[in-house]
Amino acid sequence: MTDREEELLDLIRRNPAVSQNELAAALGITRSSVAVHITNLVKKGLILGKGYILKDEDYITVLGGANIDIIGIPNQKFLPEDSNPGRIKTAVGGVGRNIAENLVHLGVPTKLISAVGDDLNGRKILEHAERIGLEMKNTLVLSDKPTSTYLAILDVNGDMQAAVSQMDIFEEMTIDFIQSKKQVIENSKICVIDTNIPDHVIDYVLNHFKHTKYYLDTVSSKKARKIKDKIGLFHTIKPNKIEAELLSDIKIENLRDLEKASEYFLEQGVKRVFISLGAEGVFYHDGNEHQLIANPKVQVVNATGAGDAFLAALAFSDFHHYDIDESARFSMAAAILALSYEETINPNISKEKVYQTMKELGLC
Repeated sequence: MTDREEELLDLIRRNPAVSQNELAAALGITRSSVAVHITNLVKKGLILGKGYILKDEDYITVLGGANIDIIGIPNQKFLPEDSNPGRIKTAVGGVGRNIAENLVHLGVPTKLISAVGDDLNGRKILEHAERIGLEMKNTLVLSDKPTSTYLAILDVNGDMQAAVSQMDIFEEMTIDFIQSKKQVIENSKICVIDTNIPDHVIDYVLNHFKHTKYYLDTVSSKKARKIKDKIGLFHTIKPNKIEAELLSDIKIENLRDLEKASEYFLEQGVKRVFISLGAEGVFYHDGNEHQLIANPKVQVVNATGAGDAFLAALAFSDFHHYDIDESARFSMAAAILALSYEETINPNISKEKVYQTMKELGLC
């Protein structure tokens, strides 16, 4: 944006009803010059329509799942095919929603596009979003479909043993629906997509909405298959080892294999690759730098939210122009904060808290 365009926007912010003649007089230029600048600002997406509707402040859009999580945690070693005494918790969840909440806690203006039912669970999700400052006004609300529900059983170490999900409502997110959200998505600085969304909708967004960066959360190896042939349309991806093997058709057994798989993704068009290796750490590659960062040893309380926190922190890092190494280390620390908390989302996560954790664990 030019200096003159910045001056023009500043005047419009102060008085959205200002005329082109008044703008010309204030800036000491002709009305026709003002018209040209306004046309350019419209093309850049900074003015959205008549009456000088201005683009919001920079924000991130998340296109993904929102659901109610029901989590069971046994008191002792989990016994399959048996009743396990323990605790049962209910919370708002969903991969996309979790990423969006983490972004809000990190201080990033965030919009979530999802689908919920007009039922008790749907209202719970919407009320929680309003309470924490997550914008969900672009979410689809349906009266004839139940809100997505996710049921998981963990072991005493916080690792998942089994899960069942009812997510049929996301199939109602049609191309017509997503087309109506084009302006929201294209005006965002980054758009995070999780693979709970129908594959034809993901395909439509990637091929028709061009003016933003797309981040991918693969969700699971099964759901990752739907984006295998369009992986190069994502700016940043964060698969785990199994998902990276599936998406690249490269077996990963050592550091060189990690490099080869990452190079495959980069050749397809991806700009930043982060491969999660669980307890072994994270490998990153952007075509210039690549490194395996070992994970510090930490106590795992609940492993279900670490990936969501990691991806949110990656988006946060790019939003604030961090280089790839700092992005990886910042995101590892955010994931560790999630691992150390009993709930899927650690409400104490913040930029300051993440940096404190980086220092404590030697990730700086």
